[in-house]
Amino acid sequence: MMQLRHVRYFVATADAGSVSSAAARVHVTQPALSRQLRQLEQDLGVTLFDRSAGRLALNRTGRALLPGARRLLDAADALQTSAAFHGSGRLERLTIAAPTVTLTDVVSPFVATMSADDPVVDVRGADALDPAEMLRSGADLAIGTQRPPAPYAARELAVLPVWAYVPSTDPWAARGRVPLAELLERPLLGLPATFTAREALDAAALAHGSSYAALVEAANGTIAQALAASGRGVAVVSDDPRFGLVPLAVDLGGELLTVRLVAAWDPRAVAAETIGTVARRLGEWVTTRYGAPTT
Repeated sequence: MMQLRHVRYFVATADAGSVSSAAARVHVTQPALSRQLRQLEQDLGVTLFDRSAGRLALNRTGRALLPGARRLLDAADALQTSAAFHGSGRLERLTIAAPTVTLTDVVSPFVATMSADDPVVDVRGADALDPAEMLRSGADLAIGTQRPPAPYAARELAVLPVWAYVPSTDPWAARGRVPLAELLERPLLGLPATFTAREALDAAALAHGSSYAALVEAANGTIAQALAASGRGVAVVSDDPRFGLVPLAVDLGGELLTVRLVAAWDPRAVAAETIGTVARRLGEWVTTRYGAPTT
């Protein structure tokens, strides 16, 4: 059976140009290296070198197989590196699942602050899933509005406002906040029912015993704000402001309309410590940007 170290000797000899130089590189004697190369040829069933006048040179077959040998060694090195990462509880790649708005306004800006030593982050939109469903679908770290049940671990990240956005020329622009009852009387530009800001607005309207005078669903928060900027209504979203709109807090009578963000992960995962550390750093970043998670 072919030995990986024999493949290394083959590549080292091809790179060094002679058995003596290759033997020095791989720290074996010349006779031993020659024997290992012949063993590799026997295992592969081909001759890799032309041997004449005491010199060793790659033949046509050796030159053809050399790129594949290099790829094999690269793959073996990558596997060893990956095993070392997992063995130490680290990750090369980290998949974060979250609602689309959270990915845009929270996760992406946080990823921009990470270093080259951190895992490479992949993201996955999950507007209709709770954190437990995100984790079961393959995410390493899930961000949602609900704490998952045991055995999952969770960390509260932030309580973020759901804004009512109006143009600077709107009569409400200087108010700072607007009561929910008044807001529901205006034409609203909301999000699909699976978005967290829409869920919060629906729940608040239901608790208030009211319904919408008019509600147009926009595909996302950016489009909702664009429509608000064009005078089509009040955009009710949790996105950061765009198009020069003015954000108004929505007053529910003693508290504000908000969405609560929770990070969740599986503490049984091999790299649970690394995932938990990323969740902690994300929470610290969110606190710096948006303030501590209080209502």
